[in-house]
Amino acid sequence: MTGRTNVKAMAKSLLTMGSEVRQLRKARQMTLKDLSETSGVSLSHLSTIERGMSQPSMDALTAIADALSVTPDWFFARRPGVGPMEQAYVVRAQNRRNLNSLYGQDARQLGYTDTLISSSIGGNFYMGLAVYEPFSERPDDPLHKHEGEQHGLILEGELEMQIGDEVITLRAGDSYSFDARIPHHACNRTDKSCKLIWAVSPVVIPKDVGHSDERRGTAAPESDRK
Repeated sequence: MTGRTNVKAMAKSLLTMGSEVRQLRKARQMTLKDLSETSGVSLSHLSTIERGMSQPSMDALTAIADALSVTPDWFFARRPGVGPMEQAYVVRAQNRRNLNSLYGQDARQLGYTDTLISSSIGGNFYMGLAVYEPFSERPDDPLHKHEGEQHGLILEGELEMQIGDEVITLRAGDSYSFDARIPHHACNRTDKSCKLIWAVSPVVIPKDVGHSDERRGTAAPESDRK
């Protein structure tokens, strides 16, 4: 029974890892061919990895992670739980993943710290918890825009948000929803931290997430990203 349990656990681990690779590849707007060419891992091997049918070597996994601009541990989200539904869909506070590493910019560069509160980035939208420390903002290229929608709820503190040409002050309990193609920016100009929950759709996380770019968030056709 133990041997059978171990086999099932390994199969589940491979499937989960493969799903994480696929989700991030699509969020980066890369096709399998793009990832193969960038990582040097064959197209057929990548396909079986994403489907949970083969286990990559550490060298191959590192090459895939490098091509996606993350460290290999991104593919091994910690999701303990009693049952399969909890393990798949619940994120405990201590197991949230840091999104700044995915963006390639730390809190000083981006102006805030972001953690993922969604159980995955494989759906139609994803959610995060952002913390703006006192007097923090993105120092370079503050206004940015991208395809889709952006929503948020201020949990504590005060946030100054610019949407288009209008500057708005948001406080605890206030929320926002807007077309993310409108140039926008947020910062904390107070001496207290600001914390908010946000949701963005679609799930597009380019490597240059911290910079304004009209192409940012313009998703490739679904058929091209499979």
